[in-house]
Amino acid sequence: MRTLIAKFLRQNGFRVTGARNGAEMWDTISLAPVDLVLLDVMLPGQSGLDLCRMLRARSEVPIIMVTAHGEEADRVVGLELGADDYLPKPFGRPELLARIRAVLRRAQVGAARSGLVTGDRMMFENWVLDTRRRELAAPDGSAVDLSSGEYDLLLAFCEHPQRVLTRDQLLDLARNRISESIDRSVDVMVSRLRRKLEPLPDSPAIIKTIRGAGYMFVPAVTRQ
Repeated sequence: MRTLIAKFLRQNGFRVTGARNGAEMWDTISLAPVDLVLLDVMLPGQSGLDLCRMLRARSEVPIIMVTAHGEEADRVVGLELGADDYLPKPFGRPELLARIRAVLRRAQVGAARSGLVTGDRMMFENWVLDTRRRELAAPDGSAVDLSSGEYDLLLAFCEHPQRVLTRDQLLDLARNRISESIDRSVDVMVSRLRRKLEPLPDSPAIIKTIRGAGYMFVPAVTRQ
């Protein structure tokens, strides 16, 4: 079910990372900010209700609970623990998509009113990555064509600058948009990005190879 939902949401333009249990959820959240958590009540180890309570104590990230139990009491418990919506199984994919979009809209409106909306432009070494338009502009202002995989990989680097990222972490952060989930595919994508970000021999280093560890995005990144 997790795999099918993730595939469906990716097909509708979302970046998705699946987690089998609470430990994987915390690992995912520690690697990159998330906009919404779709949380099943029935999980191995800690239950979804426990994770909802713990997550809400740490973050205001929107949470949609999913459960096979449709009783009113179960929905009330989930909502009182901090969930933003509650979706009983079985549910249709259109309803899931509509609920996710509705919760995200409410979250964006709330953040806008609080003045907390994050900038859509990420800047480094006079390059500009526009995350709303999914466009990259070179220091001279010219547009640089990026494939979907190249964009997602660059976004992963920009969200985690100046820290070493393993190939597995990059695959996960790029939301599996890279062609194949193997180490060499990351190397190929990094090489393509380097040719675009470091076109000349004397161009400043943007992506550094850390032998035996992975890669590091060298410049500092600012948002606007």
